[in-house]
Amino acid sequence: MTFEPSETEAFQELFQRNKEKIRGFEGCEFLELYNDKNNKNIFFTYSYWQDEEALENYRTSSLFKEVWSETKQMFAGKPEAWSVDKVWSSA
Repeated sequence: MTFEPSETEAFQELFQRNKEKIRGFEGCEFLELYNDKNNKNIFFTYSYWQDEEALENYRTSSLFKEVWSETKQMFAGKPEAWSVDKVWSSA
């Protein structure tokens, strides 16, 4: 997510206020916020969900709608999202 530089502090505060609620949402197994090393107004969240249904339940929840409505007002660019499967390698 690329934020207006003037909004990065507000976004971090929003995340801090809501991270435990998101982590406590049924099916959320892990959530962290990362900040790009070179572009301090670029962030991304990394989360694990029990399954696709748990993630979809979160995405349709009032909690997500509330946090997302505040978050998207701070963007400088269009956000991106990825869903991935676990990849196992044997060395």
